[in-house]
Amino acid sequence: MAKVETERKGRSIVVTINRPEVRNCVDGETAQLLFEAIQSFRKDQSLDVLILTGGGNVSFCSGADLKNTESLIARPGADETGPMGVSRITDLEKPTIAAINGYCLAGGLELACWCDFRIASRNATFGAPERRWGIPLIDGGTQRLPRIVGLGNALYLIETGIVIDVDHAFHIGLVQEVVPKGQALPRALELAEAMSKYPQTCLYNDRRATYEGLSLPLPEGIRLEAKIHQSSLADPEIVERLRQYTAGQRPPFPHPPAYS
Repeated sequence: MAKVETERKGRSIVVTINRPEVRNCVDGETAQLLFEAIQSFRKDQSLDVLILTGGGNVSFCSGADLKNTESLIARPGADETGPMGVSRITDLEKPTIAAINGYCLAGGLELACWCDFRIASRNATFGAPERRWGIPLIDGGTQRLPRIVGLGNALYLIETGIVIDVDHAFHIGLVQEVVPKGQALPRALELAEAMSKYPQTCLYNDRRATYEGLSLPLPEGIRLEAKIHQSSLADPEIVERLRQYTAGQRPPFPHPPAYS
């Protein structure tokens, strides 16, 4: 049984950390397989969206395999791509979704934050409990988490080592949707299918402008946006989509879950 499994679903690929016996902790071999899966996705023009998830319903990923940390550090390329395999990759051009079931802790939380957004099952929990062992966040957690949930919420999680439930995570914006147990992956696939039906040049350019503009002053970000979207406005597909609009054709779009 492979420690990382990949499965094509239409124009999406599901990458599954498959070590449920250790709550999907990542060792060196797993990290390398994750890296290879992302590289394959990057090169495959027939794939539009990557979904990262964990095998079983108990854990998305509980972090690094602390009984085998040497393999993480010794893995060739770990300095460039991160101990967990992909966390230092910042130039991926296509969307990524985390489908989170159960424990999303430590390096697993950092992997979830590497993705563009997060869909979580009702049984999901989040935190940085590695604080107890003096293990640092070196897979992007100190950089991505504040950008996602704000400085105070990030430092609350990072400094206390507290583990929060899915409602708390949704409240602070760490996850974007909460679904019933076992439904995170089906929902992520539903969203990915909808995303793959949109004009891809525009979608990719919006994503790029969002990420690259984060560190820029607003005037510079506005100029960057205009520059990036020159290719969007020149995309022949926009002509066809506007023709459909004029003809009264309205492609469907996904709706968020109903929350009580």
